[in-house]
Amino acid sequence: MNFKDNDIISGGKISILSPHSGGNIQDNPYLKKNIFSDNGFDLIIKSAQMGTPLVELGKGRPKVMVVAGVHGNELPPQIAALNLMEHIKNMSLWGTVYLIPFAAPGATMENTRWFKGSDLNRASSSEGSITNMILKFIQMLNLDAVADFHSTKPKSNPGRESVFCTKKPCINSYNIAQYITKKTSSELICYDEAGSMYKGALEDECNLRNIPSVTCEVVSENGKINPGSIERSFLQMKMFLKHFKILR
Repeated sequence: MNFKDNDIISGGKISILSPHSGGNIQDNPYLKKNIFSDNGFDLIIKSAQMGTPLVELGKGRPKVMVVAGVHGNELPPQIAALNLMEHIKNMSLWGTVYLIPFAAPGATMENTRWFKGSDLNRASSSEGSITNMILKFIQMLNLDAVADFHSTKPKSNPGRESVFCTKKPCINSYNIAQYITKKTSSELICYDEAGSMYKGALEDECNLRNIPSVTCEVVSENGKINPGSIERSFLQMKMFLKHFKILR
């Protein structure tokens, strides 16, 4: 992985995590409406054409990761992740934030849940998948926690604003989810054991490796952006960082 210094994202670095996932996200008209002309955003957009962009901000511990766009047609968290980058890039951070606003830009460009026929949130344990590459990077960095941000269609599963977590083998997954739900009034959805309900989800694969992880959901139609959904996802992201006192 070749990090290059980025003088636009103040104090941060940007790199391409996976070179096989790129796409022009501005080809997605719903996303384009919510991306304002800004040098920092322009750089991320260009990076996304080459693959999965990774932004590093801050330094030291705790070290956490914010992921969005594992499902390309779940748009609010992807915009919220850009807004989070803009919000914190000039702030004093008490730790390090790794930010992936578009896990699979090619899927975001096409406004589809799938990337090359694969549901990436069932493929984190599959060698060579984008989410498997993200998982390996998480392990390599020895991160303290990961939060994966999604949106859910009304009347689907779960169909409501929520935070998923598990208690075993990593109780801190539950502790993180408790904090976020208390601060945002999102619903807490907790399973006893990681991997018991879903196979290959990024959250579960992290927890199975004792890396505390949660999945945060806001409500929005697939491939569209419901009013207020970006703001709700952004709030969940901020509370994740506040739990670790990276934001104070």
